[in-house]
Amino acid sequence: MPLFTNNKNTQAGGRGDHFRLGVWLRLHGVDLITMALMGALGLGIYEAPPAPSRSFPVYFQDGEVVYPQFAYPLRKEIIPIYAAALIAFLVPFFFFTVFQVRRRSLNDWLTTTMGLLKSLITAAVFQVFLKWLIGGLRPHFYAVCQPNVQANVAPFGTGFASLMYDRSVCTGDKDQIDDSLESFPSGHSTAAWAGLFYLALYINAQLKVMSAHNSAYWKMILMFSPLLGATLISGALTIDEFHNWYDVLAGAIIGTCTALVAFRQTFAAVFDFRFNHVLLPRSTSLFHRNPFLVAGMQSPFFTYHVATEDLPVTREGGWGWGKEAFNGAPGDATVLMRGRQQGSGARNRPAEAPTNADGV
Repeated sequence: MPLFTNNKNTQAGGRGDHFRLGVWLRLHGVDLITMALMGALGLGIYEAPPAPSRSFPVYFQDGEVVYPQFAYPLRKEIIPIYAAALIAFLVPFFFFTVFQVRRRSLNDWLTTTMGLLKSLITAAVFQVFLKWLIGGLRPHFYAVCQPNVQANVAPFGTGFASLMYDRSVCTGDKDQIDDSLESFPSGHSTAAWAGLFYLALYINAQLKVMSAHNSAYWKMILMFSPLLGATLISGALTIDEFHNWYDVLAGAIIGTCTALVAFRQTFAAVFDFRFNHVLLPRSTSLFHRNPFLVAGMQSPFFTYHVATEDLPVTREGGWGWGKEAFNGAPGDATVLMRGRQQGSGARNRPAEAPTNADGV
């Protein structure tokens, strides 16, 4: 069976489809251009010097260092920023590619990868804006700054008791000083969580780690592996003293948020096992005004009916056996949709007692 099969009656996207690259590029062209512009914006801000002139103390009047947490020596990074970015992209991309052995859809491969890039680029631009406009002192700031201030000498700065100085007292390397003023948030942590948390969501969706059946334990381990990787990359920043713990935490929050939104923008659900493996359709764009609908569907949006060809990678738990129709739990999208389909006839029936998710 070929990796990407042909069927001219279906949209470029579902399993067993005839993929047309030109159509895909027109449908996603605006996103691709926007991503390129966002990437250029982020790179420009990354290269810009810090915007604020941050004040900092050095010594108390008795000669004691005010903030010893910023007096660590400058060390070599355990994981350079380019390595963190490559890991955040290449590791998920590897799994997307391997899973195509069963998914067999070029549209699925490209669109899933584009969702990952949306998460990474959005997180990167978000964090470089914060670095540029807010920033903060790295743990090795004093070692890089080499302030021209002596202990046990009357302070000559500004503020109360003349304790506060700015970067004008620094005698170190200008580029290193610029970098040491942009600690918040962590770019490593942001990239790691934006990419690897997206991968964890993808593994959960494709292998149905959390679903209606008791899945194999190795799937749980595989799902947590990228989360462990993101945690290790983030934690390494506190070992080499390139970031404070709150820089790392802020980066993890940013990356997690962009991964959640990018995944949900790409797939029909995040944690709902019935739909979180299904790509959301795109029928029009600025470059493709005529609706391009999936064969057999009259709607440009997903109706939360799982077709037999919309299968995840796993074949456990009934997937691939022709039993992919789930009634769902009260209050979810399926029940709400079913209520709309029943129409006014439902209003004429006696009201039923409310039920919880256990049917009680």
